[in-house]
Formats: sequence, structure tokens, C-alpha cells
Amino acid sequence: MALNTETEGRGQWGSSLGFIMAAAGSAVGLGNIWRFPYITGENGGGAFVFVYILCVLLIGIPLLFNELAIGRLTGKNPIGAMKKASDNKFWMIPGIMSVVICFMVLTYYSVIAGWTVGYIITELINIPVDFDVFIETPKYIVPLTFLFMVITILVILGGVSGGIEKASKLLMPVLFILIILIAGRSVTLPGASEGINYYLNPDFSKINGGVILAALGQAFFSMSVGWGLMVTYGSYLPKSSNLVTSGLWIGALDSFVALLGGLMIFPAVFALGLKPDEGPSLVFKILPQVFDQIPGGSIIGASFFLLLMVAALTSTISMLEVPVGYLIDEKKISRKKAAWGVGITAMVVSIPAILSSIEESVFSKVTMKIGSIQKTGWFDIMDWTFGTLSVTVLCLLFALFSGWGFKSSKLVDEIALGAPTFKKKILFGISPGQVWIFFIRFVCPLVIGLVLLNLFGVFGEPEAGG
Repeated sequence: MALNTETEGRGQWGSSLGFIMAAAGSAVGLGNIWRFPYITGENGGGAFVFVYILCVLLIGIPLLFNELAIGRLTGKNPIGAMKKASDNKFWMIPGIMSVVICFMVLTYYSVIAGWTVGYIITELINIPVDFDVFIETPKYIVPLTFLFMVITILVILGGVSGGIEKASKLLMPVLFILIILIAGRSVTLPGASEGINYYLNPDFSKINGGVILAALGQAFFSMSVGWGLMVTYGSYLPKSSNLVTSGLWIGALDSFVALLGGLMIFPAVFALGLKPDEGPSLVFKILPQVFDQIPGGSIIGASFFLLLMVAALTSTISMLEVPVGYLIDEKKISRKKAAWGVGITAMVVSIPAILSSIEESVFSKVTMKIGSIQKTGWFDIMDWTFGTLSVTVLCLLFALFSGWGFKSSKLVDEIALGAPTFKKKILFGISPGQVWIFFIRFVCPLVIGLVLLNLFGVFGEPEAGG
């Protein structure tokens, strides 16, 4: 099937830096600053960090190259890309899944983002907040969630270079400055050294199958692979762009933020004698207590939740762009109508996620059971179904498509357009492209399959998702 990359009316990245900032922003989200530290805490600190970095290099980066190459080769959104790349209708499944996953995750992810906006305000004016009471108060959460969604829509309205790229060039440096400043303050607290040691000093005896699987799951959840986001972002790239360099930068920036996230949290938690493995409540319940006990805590606290909000925004921008890109490409709807249409629909669909935090609400009691997996509450059901299980399945489908359902050499040629060394035989007569094909065909499907089995508790306790 002939492939081309017509991009008229779709927009294109204005620069490589702008694309890297936008794609890294998509990858850098609450998963880096919220999920990474508590998963690290639950899996033994430094040993987990070591395994995670290996997983990013060996699994996350090859999968990232894969999605970027599919996007740029076809010049389309995930549905259009799969339609264009293959006549086999089976491969439409991952394309459709991409658009559905991005929309559904957006509907509850924006609720968490709304919480961060509320906490910026309460930290600034130094009002103690009971997290459980706060999230059970729709009169606060609904407007905060909707406000956040409107901000996301306004960025998308600006288009690829005028909206997403400009916003990312502003937001990402702000995020880096905030995270460095807060981490710097955290590591200088009296008693912080114990937390630094726990976080960065690997105890390799703690590495077991569970730790490896947790690190694998975190690596591709936080790298934004398995969503179709990078297919969409890749479709806006010119042929001259270097996918290898860009992919490595995205992986490095994503891991950098995740690692600094731990340096923000663990030294402060240990300095104040708190537990490092408190789970997701660490961010909204325990950290405000930490900030209260630090000189200038209200400013630091507000800065931290501003950081969370920025990280969430760079991710919701990409989540909204996927269904918007689909409507522009396939349905020929204007960007303005597509952005407002999808955005307002997402606001409406976010309401069950908001209400699921209220104990007496029907949405807090709804239950889903699959084998040994049981999830209660709309929020947790959506997160496990779309934010965890579906993402893992989609990662597997994209790898199988590129490795077995499509001519892999075409993707190698695509990656090599801006990076000729990708096809050069560098070591033992083997090129990086050949190594990449081996990983996409064999290593990635095997590893993703293991992570998928782990989600269902085949190797012990089911992975919770997150």
C-alpha cells in the first residue's frame, strides 16, 4: 500500500526543540511525580530506580521509536495511520483503542488535575485541608475540573505549533525549574540524608520478579507509549527530523523528572519521620503536612502543586489532541469545533469520576470483577480498565503490528531518514535498526505479555495500576 505524508491543514511542529518539549510534556505527568515515588517506596527504593532506568532504555525507548515512526510514516492520527498502513481491518483495533483510551483517561485524569488547582489555592492562603472531605465536595471539584479542561481546550485551539508547541516551550522549563527548586529544598532539610540514601543507594537483594515487573509497568506507563499519543505527535513531524535523538531526549527528560520527583519527596518524608510507602495518599495527605513544618512551607507547597498541575496539563493537552486529530483528519471537522466538542463531552463524562469520591454516591459503589480482579468505584474502574489494562494491551498490539503485521524494514527506513546511522552496521555487522526489529518482534511482546499477566495476579498479587 502506498504511503504518503500529506499534512496540509493538520499543522506541523515548528522546531525539533518544540516537538521534544511537547512529547516530553506528554510523557511527564502525574505518573512521574505522584506514582513513581510511591511505587519506588513500595519496591525497595534505589534497587527499583536502577531496574526502572534499564527498563526505560530496553523497552520504553524501542516502543517510543515504534509509535513515532508509525505516525510520521503515515502522517495520520492512530485510526488513520492503521487504516493507511494496512488493508487488514484487524489492525484498526489499536487505532480505535488509542482514541478511546485517550478520551476516557482524560475524563478522570482532569479530576486529579482539578485537585491540584484547589491545593495551589489552599497552600497559598495557608488553609489546612482534609483531603477526604475536599474530594467529597462537588461544589469545589466540578468547577476546578471544568476550569482545568477549559485551559486544556484553549491550548489545543492554538493548533500544533501555535498552541501545543508554544505552551510546551513555556510549561516544561517552568516544570523543570520548580522541581529542581523543591528538590533542592528537600535535600537540605535536617535528617534528609536518610531519605536520600534510601532512594539512591540500591539494595540489589531486593530485586525480584515483582520489582522487575513493577519497573517495566512504570517504564511504559510513564513514557506515554501504548496510548497512540506518540503516533499523533509523530504525524506532525517533518521527514528531516531525527527520531532517534528526539526519542532519546524524551526518554531522558521523562526519567529525569521521575528521578527528581523522588528527590523532592523522600528526603522530606524521612526528615519528618514519615513512611515512604504510603501509596497515592502521599501527595495529597502527607506532603501538605510536610510543607507545614518547613519554613516558607506555604510557598513551597503552592509551588509543588503548581508543578503537579503543569505536569498534568502537558499530559491532558496530548490526550485531547488525539481525538481532536482524529476528527480533523477523518471527519474533516474544524479544530475549533473538534476541540470544544471533545472537551465539553469530556467534562460531562468526568462527573461520575468526581461523584465516585462521595461515599453514598452510586458511582462509589459500582463494582467490576474480572477473575481475581475486583475494582470498586467509577474512578478505580476507569483507571484500571483504561489507564492500565488497555494501555498494556495497546502496547502489545502496536509491537505485534510493527514486528509481524507490517514490513518492519519500512519503519527502519522511516527512522533512518533523519538518522542515517540507524541503518549502518556498527558492531559485529549488526545495525541499530536490526537490534530494534529484534526488540519489537521478540523482546517487547514477551515483556509486555508478562506485565499483562502480572496485572491479573498470575505472579502473585494483581498489579493495582495507577
